[in-house]
Amino acid sequence: MPPTTNDDTTLWPALPYEAWKDTYATLHLWTQIVGKIRLKQTPWLNHSWHVVLCLSPRGLTTSPIPYGDRAFQLDFDFLDHVLRASTSDGARREVRLVPQSVAKFYAELMQSLSELGVEVRINELPNEIPDAIPFSEDHIHASYDRDFAQRLWRILLQSERVLSEFRTSFIGKCSPVHFFWGSFDLAVTRFSGRRAPSFPAGGGVPNLPEDVVREAYSHEVSSAGFWPGGQGIDYPAFYSYASPAPPGFSTAATRPSQAFWSRELNEYILPYDAVRTADSPDEVLMEFLMSTYEAAASTGNWDRAALECPLGVPGRPRPVL
Repeated sequence: MPPTTNDDTTLWPALPYEAWKDTYATLHLWTQIVGKIRLKQTPWLNHSWHVVLCLSPRGLTTSPIPYGDRAFQLDFDFLDHVLRASTSDGARREVRLVPQSVAKFYAELMQSLSELGVEVRINELPNEIPDAIPFSEDHIHASYDRDFAQRLWRILLQSERVLSEFRTSFIGKCSPVHFFWGSFDLAVTRFSGRRAPSFPAGGGVPNLPEDVVREAYSHEVSSAGFWPGGQGIDYPAFYSYASPAPPGFSTAATRPSQAFWSRELNEYILPYDAVRTADSPDEVLMEFLMSTYEAAASTGNWDRAALECPLGVPGRPRPVL
């Protein structure tokens, strides 16, 4: 890993929940609109991997979305603060990211797509949000602070880099590092290779179909990522969980010392500030990712010898022994 320190606050900036929660709520809904457009147009991929957003050098992107014999792409640009819609025939439109209601953002984006010859109708009800308001009727959420939006993207970019390196030490089935707009978190998920018991009905996730949840957790997983907070944890944090959680997982030894088991969330939590203020944020985060995965794999009796390998090195093929 390249050396990093906490001297440059633009790498791992502060993200105080109370100060930016209104922007967070609005941006969450904007990403849901964009994500649902991708969902509508893209064939289903296991564990909902087809719906995610990905990090880009300027923000978040859908990557190319099929539309007949054409393709289009939607990009959140947190440097110029626009949502850019572009098509494979060279056309482009932009929606400015400014303080405006979800309803206005939704109308402007749909109008921009229509001007590009892209007609998409989506389910307007947000997912995984209690008391959800249809996008075209939401005149309540209308905050956008450019600085905090950019801070979030910078944190995601640094987190994605460390999570991607962590991913290289696993040769079993593993997700890409990607951003789920429903739960608004960056995640990477490892699989033991075994089927899991059927996920219990009535999981209680607002506006999320149970068949989606059952398919997502059809196999044993160890998942980790970054989440900006909310739902009782009013600070940004890294998380790690196992599903189903094996006996002994919640009491396993994990690192660093600031990490803890949250009974409310049923997962390990490492406050983001413990990473941000560390002398070597990369090392602290990697320690958390490795130790919580090891706890899940060991207590879950995963075939670790068959699934693990050393961390990858740029330009050097993984040795096959």
